[in-house]
Amino acid sequence: MLELLKKIINQFSIYGDFIDAVPFGKGHINGTFVSLWNQAGTPVRYLHQRINDTAFPHPDEVMDNIYRITSHILKKLELAGVADKSQRTPQVVPARNGALWVRDEKGGWWRTYLFIDGVKTCELAESSKEARMAGCAVGKFQKLLADLPGPRLYDCVPHFHDMVVRYQQFDEALEQDVCKRAAGAFSEIAFMKENRARGEALVQKLKDGNIPERICHNDTKMNNILFNEEMTEGICVTDLDTVMPGTVLYDVGDLIRTVTARAAEDETDLSLVEFDPVFFAAVVEGYLSETDGFLIDEESELIAEAGRYITQIMALRFLTDYLKGDVYYKIARPEHNLDRARNQIALIRDMDKQWDSITVILRELRARPY
Repeated sequence: MLELLKKIINQFSIYGDFIDAVPFGKGHINGTFVSLWNQAGTPVRYLHQRINDTAFPHPDEVMDNIYRITSHILKKLELAGVADKSQRTPQVVPARNGALWVRDEKGGWWRTYLFIDGVKTCELAESSKEARMAGCAVGKFQKLLADLPGPRLYDCVPHFHDMVVRYQQFDEALEQDVCKRAAGAFSEIAFMKENRARGEALVQKLKDGNIPERICHNDTKMNNILFNEEMTEGICVTDLDTVMPGTVLYDVGDLIRTVTARAAEDETDLSLVEFDPVFFAAVVEGYLSETDGFLIDEESELIAEAGRYITQIMALRFLTDYLKGDVYYKIARPEHNLDRARNQIALIRDMDKQWDSITVILRELRARPY
């Protein structure tokens, strides 16, 4: 893949002398590389990705979405006089012909960004302070995009967080049971069936117009947030392939799921899978501090439910993939996806166990002036 990049890299609007390019990061979807250039004696880096056109069948639509939102964010930052705006949003480097991508000799789609220096990422929030910073970063991202003018963004992955559709896929996988695994997942299947109505309620509110459709990121896990080197602020949200229309509750929900769980999502010792109310309060407080200007009551009152919703949809997706024979998620052991589903179910159970106190925390946070 690196050789393919080297053959087409000069088609991007990059100037100076090419020095080298190397693989970068731990992503499992797109092939990612960093190149180094000598620009009049100054070393400058760029980020390149070969877009996975299996996960994203229309890379041109993905790139149109990304360019629109990043250009809008950059313009707002400029108008606000933000000094370090180049660190606060990814910036697309177009091809010399003006396109937002370059095709390689095998038909692959490549894109280029300015490389963002002076930042760091985290796999998990290590403190409530970091949890609050993550909430602020996601809330700020949503606020910057709340006034993006039309037309509507493309649905790059239709029904990505649609619980109704995910249950239809689950039903099909369960009925077919191609790997004869259903019997060994009886209790997990029963849990999903028992919680179907509650799980489908949030997305139905979106479809019915009770909560507004907005632009959301759809994948706001902790390592998609860039922090400054001093770890005093979350300054940028990255990995924008899944940015599309939906409800902002998907984003705060995924943030709650990943920040409040104090164990990895494939931890097999379920006694370690707990919901942390202190981290919940911190991440929600940070989020509300940035979204107070545009979030409506119907959205904010569903924040806790959103955390449960995204946890349930992930449990459902893991279980469905297990029943289908592990065709989507990469696995390291035969029951990896079943372990993941059990893990997320355990997190839901602990959320439900603490639901009264969670509700009180959210009510108090919503009542504060921001």
